[in-house]
Amino acid sequence: MRIALVVDPLTLGSRGGRHAPSLAQALIDRGHEVRGFGAPPGVVPSSVEYKELLGLTRFEADVLIAYDSLSPTAFSAARVSRKTGAPLLLVEPGIPTEAVPLHERFLQGIGERLWASYVRNTARHVVALDPVAKKVAVREGFRAENVTVLPEGIDLAHFSPSNTGSARRRLGLRGRAVLYAGPLETQIGLEPMINAFARTVGQNPDWCLVMLGRGDGVRALRSQVSRLGVASNVHWIEADPFEHPDVFATATLFVAPALDDRASARWVRAAMSAGLPVLAANIERYRWIVSHEARGLLVPNPTSADWEAALTRTATSPAARERWGRNGRAWCEQNLDWTNLAVSIEALLDQEVQAQAEEQESQDEGDAA
Repeated sequence: MRIALVVDPLTLGSRGGRHAPSLAQALIDRGHEVRGFGAPPGVVPSSVEYKELLGLTRFEADVLIAYDSLSPTAFSAARVSRKTGAPLLLVEPGIPTEAVPLHERFLQGIGERLWASYVRNTARHVVALDPVAKKVAVREGFRAENVTVLPEGIDLAHFSPSNTGSARRRLGLRGRAVLYAGPLETQIGLEPMINAFARTVGQNPDWCLVMLGRGDGVRALRSQVSRLGVASNVHWIEADPFEHPDVFATATLFVAPALDDRASARWVRAAMSAGLPVLAANIERYRWIVSHEARGLLVPNPTSADWEAALTRTATSPAARERWGRNGRAWCEQNLDWTNLAVSIEALLDQEVQAQAEEQESQDEGDAA
């Protein structure tokens, strides 16, 4: 098939993320001709800058896949779909409005008023990246039977238990490490977890906490660590977690605090792929991945006491840690391999192309009669 991946350059990081380039490559590996529209050249394989509707029309795609249904590029994809008859599929990450940056929220408001209903009425199917995203799509007006949950994949070689690299020597890590990866911000649930670390395993020099990510809350979080007297047991890596797969592979366990479903599950998936047991906040976005007592523990409430109980239980249960980590890696291999996901998406595309063709044939017969 000839497949057009349509992304908005302004929201690629939050809406397309690594999904668009990874999906494009997986579909290319399956023998499809894929062209990216909207991403800067090189970001999505075979991508070209999106400047006008003409380029998308000339590609003569068999099917179009659009990210960010409220963007001008999705509107253009919907227009091309109606003009050419190529079915349009939308990818829905399910990011709550309050988690979207203010400038993107402003642009979404424009899209909601001007063309959202046009895009939604044109799209034949929605690929939701998790159950939360499916609820968002249904709430926006899509029929549940037209929404399929297919999670974002993971590079299983990049995040692998064997990809240990030089993290321990580079960071001076000794003993066991509790890893957090994600935004380094305040008021997202990190403070209770840090308190719990300081009161439990942080009292043991053989345990450390690694904080990996970027954010405006670093200074406040560092101050908290100092006040608690565990600064020497906490390592800070202010960088994109994707650039440090060896840190995941050398850690002992992964913590994923959160207050609600504004949190992303990207680094939970990476941790599980690296074979780490996961202690995660009991939010819907994490529940279906972590599975309590199967691949880790779900922390009932975002309180220091509940995090203390989870850390203590996990630190004193090496057999459980090993089992959870092994199960997590197996789950990722079964559910998050990009090749397998490409096969599922390919089947969905085939289904929609066939359904569109049958509907057009029926309409042509009706017109002829």
